[in-house]
Amino acid sequence: MAQQDAIGFLQFKNKFNSEDACREHLFKMRWPGSFECPKCGCKTYYAITTRNRYECTCCHYQASVTVGTVMEKTHIKLEKWFWGIYFVGRDKRGCSATLLSKELDISYKAAWFMLQRIRQAMMNRDSQYLLAGVVEVDEAYFGSTEEGSKRGRGTTKAKVLVGLSLNDKGHPQFLKMEVVENLKKQTIAEFAHSNIESGSTISSDAYRSYRNLDKEGFKLRQKVFNPKEDKEHLKWLHTIISNAKAFVTGTFHGLDQKHLQRYLNEFCYRFNRRFFAGELFNRIVNSCVTSQGIRFTELTK
Repeated sequence: MAQQDAIGFLQFKNKFNSEDACREHLFKMRWPGSFECPKCGCKTYYAITTRNRYECTCCHYQASVTVGTVMEKTHIKLEKWFWGIYFVGRDKRGCSATLLSKELDISYKAAWFMLQRIRQAMMNRDSQYLLAGVVEVDEAYFGSTEEGSKRGRGTTKAKVLVGLSLNDKGHPQFLKMEVVENLKKQTIAEFAHSNIESGSTISSDAYRSYRNLDKEGFKLRQKVFNPKEDKEHLKWLHTIISNAKAFVTGTFHGLDQKHLQRYLNEFCYRFNRRFFAGELFNRIVNSCVTSQGIRFTELTK
C-alpha cells in the first residue's frame, strides 16, 4: 500500500469536522484519480447533492462513498465512523465497545458492530498478503480450560496456529494467526497453504504434524525445542504470542472463542503496521473503503 499521511489529534479534529468533510475524504480514498462507476467503469458523473450520491452519466447508476464498503447501509454518521476509526488506531491496546459507546454516544450494540466491521476490513486487507522466506510456526492456546480437561495440545482452550516471517537479520516481519479446530497435519497444511508462500522455509518444533510440511512444498528447519538448550529457537514467535494474549485479555475482558479470530485479526493488522503508527487512521479508513461489510446476523448466529 502507498504511504499514507500521518495525522495528529488537532489536525484530525479540524479536518473532519463535518459530514461533508468526511464524505470528501472517502471520495478521494475510493476514487483517488477520478470517479469510476462501480457498475460500468465510466469516469464521468454528476453529483446529486440532496442525496449525497454520484450518478454515472453512462449507465445512470447512483453510487455513494459507502456502497460496497464496511460502512454500507450504516445508520451512524460518518463523523462518528471517523472518530471510531481514530480511537481504534490511536492506541496499540485497541478500543473496547464499551469505551467507543461512551465516546461516540451510541449504543453498545452499535459500537460493537462498528468495531466488528472494522476488524472485518483489517482481516480482508491482510488476507491479500502471504508470509515468505523463513517463517516460524507454532500453536498457541487462548481462553480458559474446562474443569477436568487435558493440558497441552489436548486442552479445551481455543487452538490458534501462528506464523511469523523473519527478515534477513532474523527479526520479525509479518504475522498471521488462525483459530483452528485441531492440530492434525491436514489442518496445519491448510494453514500453511493459506498463509505462507510455497517454497518458504518453516521453522517449528518437532511436533509430528509439522513434519508433514516438507511434503506440502515447504522446506523445514526443524529441531527439538527445549528452552533450556536453546532459548533463541522460536523466541520472537513466543514473545508475540504472549503480547497477543495480553492484548486480548487486557482490553477485551471475557472474550469468548466465537469472536476470538476477529480480535486476533486486529492484533495481526496492528503488528504488521507497527512502523506506521502515525498513518494508522488513514490505513484503516482505506481498508474499510476497499472491503465489503458483514451483516449483524452473520456475527450473532
